[in-house]
This record gives sequence, C-alpha cells and structure tokens, in this order.
Amino acid sequence: MIISDKSPELKRADFRSALNSGKLLRFPGAYNPMVAMLIEQTGFEGVYVSGAVMANSLGIPDIGMTTLTEVSQTASSIARVTDLPTIMDIDTGFGETMSVARTIKELTYLGLAGCHLEDQVNPKRCGHLDNKELVSTDAMVQKIKAAADAKIDSNFLLIARTDARGVEGLDAAIYRAKAYVDAGADMIFPEAMQDESEFEAFRKALDVPLLANMTEFGKSRLLTTTELENLGFNLVIYPVTTQRLAMKAVEDGLNTIMKDGTQEALLEKMQTRKRLYEVLHYEDYNTFDSSMYNFKL
Repeated sequence: MIISDKSPELKRADFRSALNSGKLLRFPGAYNPMVAMLIEQTGFEGVYVSGAVMANSLGIPDIGMTTLTEVSQTASSIARVTDLPTIMDIDTGFGETMSVARTIKELTYLGLAGCHLEDQVNPKRCGHLDNKELVSTDAMVQKIKAAADAKIDSNFLLIARTDARGVEGLDAAIYRAKAYVDAGADMIFPEAMQDESEFEAFRKALDVPLLANMTEFGKSRLLTTTELENLGFNLVIYPVTTQRLAMKAVEDGLNTIMKDGTQEALLEKMQTRKRLYEVLHYEDYNTFDSSMYNFKL
C-alpha cells in the first residue's frame, strides 16, 4: 500500500537471480504508476519505462530532448509502486561520461533495477527509424566504463544498447557489443534486428544476457515469447504497447463524444470505478484509516 514494501536492493537481487533462471523475463512498458500496478497484477516479471513514452507524454518526439530530472522522477514514481524490478531507458546518458556516472547513481538511489544506454549521437532517433548516427566505439566504451564504475549496487543492471545494425551492419554491431561487454555492460540490447537469424547471431557471439525489443511498427517481426526463448534471449520489452493502446482508445472516445454529444456508448469500453479501486487497493487504505482512528479521547 502507498509504495512497495520490497526494498530496491532486494528487487535488484531478485532480478539478477531471475536472469539466471533460463526463463524469458517479460517487461511491458508502463506510462504511469497505475499501469505498473496492472503489469504486476497480470503476472509479468518486470516493468519497463521507455524514453520514447516519457517524451511522448511531455508532447515531444523521441529525439533526446528530455532531461535526467524529468525521466528519473517519472521512472521513480513507477518503480516505487510495484514489487517488480523496473528498468528504464536513459537514451544517450544525458551528457558525456561524468553525466552518465551521475545518472547511474541517481537511478540507483531512486529504486530502479537497471537502465540501458545507447550508442547514438545526440540528438538521437527512435531505434527503428533510418538515418541514425553513432558515436565511435571508443566513445561509447568510455561511457560504459564510467557507468560501471559509478555503480553503488553490483546488482544494478547496466544494459548497453547498440543501434549499429542499421548503420554499420550486423558484424559491426556484434563487434561493438563485445567491446561494450568488455567495458562493463551486464546485458546487451541489439536494436532493430531484421530477422530471427540476426537475433540468433547475437546469441552465438555473446555470453551475457540479451534483451529483445518487441516494439510495434518497427523493423523486427513481433516474435512470440516461445520464439525468443528458443533464440536464447533473456528479457523482452514491449516499450510503447500500453501507451499506444491507451491513446487509440482515448482518441476514439473523444471522437465519439464529439459526434454523439455523450460518452454513453463508450461505457462498456471503460475500466469501471469498481475495477479501478481494485487495482489501487482502495479498500486497504480504508482499512488502514479505520484502524488508525478507532479510539476515543
């Protein structure tokens, strides 16, 4: 109730253990804390906070305009309401090596279980768009080393994302990934793979855990959890799915009200007040309040 009773340190330790289980961990994206609560109640293994979603929520595109303060506050509010581990997107790290080091420390204190850092030039692009630009391998290695050295909890998961597949080709992306692992990355996130053979190539080349991005309308086919497990991937994110679902429903609903002059036809598509209160554990708050104020002066 109010915030999770499970400490961030325990969330991170349990997350590390789960990564060693051989089971694919599923992390849907949450665009607010209540979605994170639903993710947990549905039975998923973790929560993801997308940089694109946070930017979209501020009314700006995913081009690296958000700040550390903006995204860390959003991600922290999401992480604190669930017992699940929460990982987040830090784009290019909000600056150079010193800023990256600060980011890792801030996120650790705020209760995140991990984050991913990408090798694009800032301003960046969505990973599934063309014409991306990359920093040099050496520059990214410096950032990763700074991030690894800044960790104050060894269980905080440092994920290196490479966007090199669409710029330099598959072999170059694998080369970069190996360099990032040597620099201290705990997991590799190969972005915008073209087909299953490319996911397989990364698994054959690397011994560390791998993250798959199953974003809609992108360059990768939407693989099933069974397919990803068979390919040897350890974690899958569905970064923008819940926001896309919500925004489509909101847009359709607004059009209905504009057309009909009432939301009556939309009621069956809405989460009910009763279900909302179930998700929020409303009754637990009432019980707590009653127990606090059941005395006489």
